[in-house]
Amino acid sequence: MIFIEKCQLILLHYCIMITTIRTNENDLEGIMFIEERYKYILDLLEKDGKVLVKDLSVQFNISESMIRKDLQVLEKKNLLQRTYGGAINIKRTIVNGESFFKRVEKNTDLKEIIAKKAYDQIKESDTVFLDASSISYILTKLLIKSNKDITLITNMVEISSMIPLDSKIHVIFIGGDYNALVGGNIGSHSIEQIKLYRCNKAFIGCSGIDLRDGSISTGESEDAGTKKAIMNISKELYLMATNERFNIDGIFNFSNIIDFHSIITEASPSNTIMTLLEQYDVNLI
Repeated sequence: MIFIEKCQLILLHYCIMITTIRTNENDLEGIMFIEERYKYILDLLEKDGKVLVKDLSVQFNISESMIRKDLQVLEKKNLLQRTYGGAINIKRTIVNGESFFKRVEKNTDLKEIIAKKAYDQIKESDTVFLDASSISYILTKLLIKSNKDITLITNMVEISSMIPLDSKIHVIFIGGDYNALVGGNIGSHSIEQIKLYRCNKAFIGCSGIDLRDGSISTGESEDAGTKKAIMNISKELYLMATNERFNIDGIFNFSNIIDFHSIITEASPSNTIMTLLEQYDVNLI
């Protein structure tokens, strides 16, 4: 009798061991499968730029709620951006400031398109503020050529020296501390002068646009403060930026995309960017 009981205990112990081993193996397989899903999702994002929850649910034969949990995990690791019904891939780079003269020579064909679109927004008798940017420089050339009867306020040194003596354009130049990287006067002295004026339209440049939270950035701290001051005196705000700015950042945030009336860019951005832009009440020109 004792022998039989011992045999039963040994058999029970053996069964428990087998069950534990199988459970651990299943857990390991589950972990490996999750990691494989993560890799597949990231590879798909790299290829197509976006993924849909319903498609991934079918491909993996698991619930949509499980897929959403996967996307939440990957978003917390800053590997993707969740959207309604799925996720998109958005890579970001922090850029260092370049001098105005280097910037004005880059992507001139794209900037000319943006400048022309900005020019079309400016009407006779407007009071316009152009901040220090390479696109503002190109835009000023268009304004001089058309000789529109406007008041132009600017903190950009190069612009102030471009206006002919017989031009209809009335120029108000903002002084202050000149910054070669920005290409204009910035800082506390400039801000105090900016506060003395009002304009109905302001055209602002930037280093980067982060559509994950809508932040707009620049590469210089005092330039950030100066841009804020310009924005505070204008009724309508236009952000001028090439499409590449949607994927890069400056170091200093100065505003949010919702502060702007319109974003002027050279062409419609990618589907990935357009999906993110739909979250914000902003006009794309």
